Amino acid sequence: MARVPLIQEQDHPEFADMIEKFRAGRRGRLINIYRMLLNAPPLAESWFNHSNTVRWKTTLAGRLREIVIIRMGHLTGSQYVLRQHVPSLALADGLTVEECDALADWRGSRFFSERERSALTYTDVMTRDIVVPDAVFAEVKRHFNERQIVELTVLIGTYNMNARVLQALQLDLEPPAP
Repeated sequence: MARVPLIQEQDHPEFADMIEKFRAGRRGRLINIYRMLLNAPPLAESWFNHSNTVRWKTTLAGRLREIVIIRMGHLTGSQYVLRQHVPSLALADGLTVEECDALADWRGSRFFSERERSALTYTDVMTRDIVVPDAVFAEVKRHFNERQIVELTVLIGTYNMNARVLQALQLDLEPPAP
């Protein structure tokens, strides 16, 4: 059970415009993360804008973004992130369910290109160790240009933040879509 109340939109007509923006950007639903964040409306809005920028306004391919996000879900034990992305968002960006499952222990899998594996190593190190060794960064640099490195780094950092907030506040999983 969530540690803070999930805002009920009918109780807060003052949030109607913001809620409509969130709903439009999230497949027509006001998902729990925004219902929780609406306890602090300016943070809810900035979170939404930042998340949309990280996901939709970068040069990273959707498949790579989903690989990193799902790996983050596994590394941090964030069932909320995993349920949001697997299978619907991941499949829409070209992953298979088998590849999504393999991200729990990707090193032993037969999936993922050399480029994707460099991003996965970077994700693992940034999440587990925080300090990125030069050798890991050099491998990332072989596969990504400077803009993509910044985008990848911010994506990983963003989903680390997401997972930590979700875990600390014990956000409830979404009910199944109707």
